[in-house]
Amino acid sequence: MAKEVRERLLTTIEEIPESKLGEALDLWSSSWKKSAARKREGRLSDPGKDPILEYIGGVSHGALAKDYRR
Repeated sequence: MAKEVRERLLTTIEEIPESKLGEALDLWSSSWKKSAARKREGRLSDPGKDPILEYIGGVSHGALAKDYRR
């Protein structure tokens, strides 16, 4: 699987116009750094630090709009 992902990534890079390569690198680098920082801070798995993780399971059924009227 890693080989396929690597090939897909390389193919995608080849499709980026030369004038946009720097921008693509900046976006990737920024995303990578943010992800690494969240992981270091434990926000990726600690519900106390991530409000979305804290809320998961907060709804017991799917009828949220049952009595909704326009």
